[in-house]
Amino acid sequence: MTVVLSTPGLAAADEAADGKDATYYISLGDSLASGYQPDVDKDTDAAYTDQLYAQLKQRTPGLKHIRLGCTAETTDSLIQGGKCDYPNAKSQLDAALKAMAQHRGKVAYVTLSVGANDILLNCVSPAGTLDGSCLNSRSQTMAKNLAQIAGALRKAGTGDTQFVGSTYQNPFLAAWLQGAAGQQAAKESAPLVRAANSGIAQVYKATGFKVADVAGAFSSDDFTTQVNVPGTGEVPANVAKICQLTWACTKKDPHPNAEGHKVIAGAFAAQLTDSAAPGGSPSPTPGETAPSGTGESPAPSEPATPGSGTGTGANSPSANGGLAETGASSNTPVLAGAGLAVVAVGAAAVYFARKRRGGAQS
Repeated sequence: MTVVLSTPGLAAADEAADGKDATYYISLGDSLASGYQPDVDKDTDAAYTDQLYAQLKQRTPGLKHIRLGCTAETTDSLIQGGKCDYPNAKSQLDAALKAMAQHRGKVAYVTLSVGANDILLNCVSPAGTLDGSCLNSRSQTMAKNLAQIAGALRKAGTGDTQFVGSTYQNPFLAAWLQGAAGQQAAKESAPLVRAANSGIAQVYKATGFKVADVAGAFSSDDFTTQVNVPGTGEVPANVAKICQLTWACTKKDPHPNAEGHKVIAGAFAAQLTDSAAPGGSPSPTPGETAPSGTGESPAPSEPATPGSGTGTGANSPSANGGLAETGASSNTPVLAGAGLAVVAVGAAAVYFARKRRGGAQS
């Protein structure tokens, strides 16, 4: 009993020391950030955020991960809440801002992947038809929301905080395997997804974020290079990668698999420098990450996925203190013709990013 009563003081001292030395990585977003896997129908520790954290922790000893990603999150729900529950916060963005205020000056990294669900969950019917008025409305709203999210996060950080947002891979390339009509659909999807990613990237750049080129890491526009895929034959490199790195060709599901998350982690890591992490002791590792356009990402020296993609149950990110306790996962299947839904996103994204930047400077 004497030992038990005497330890709280020591524990408090240890916690104080840990708190003093700790730095933080905050990850936000949708099912990419939460690691949803359709084969187990739940979020898993295969998420790129977990794999990236394992790499960043090597650079920044004492780094802690506040994992806020929410499966099925949209730009609107990330701001307003409603998809997942966050104790003492109304939404994922609110939870992130409160964590940044609580750990002011100690947040080294912030990553964000959000936007795809704005279109897929709202403007495409189960039959694959597209609501044109919904498309126009949602594309503009998505761009405006994304600028608001990125701007708020950037403002809450410090000069030492590094911010990175991502583009998206093109899961509609999987249609290539369905014959001539599918190949035509795959080709037509490429410029649409490219336009959407261009708009997303410009929002991020306008608000002070770097951009993880996930589309480039998946070789999304490479129809020229031919790759032999066992059981399928020769297909374009972008089709081969979407089949290798996602569930699009096997389960008609756009989510990256564990290997795909590894590639996404590499795209993010390539944008995060080793310098000036608050309170950290960076130890650069030459060749740690490949350029994002190569689609390759080395494995971290410590296991990035302890359970090899084991489930975390209902979408319950680890937030170092219970900041996030979120709701159940949900599936977002690839729908025929859904690629058309991104057609108007690019121009709207550029407009709202510029508008927000101009307002911030005035």
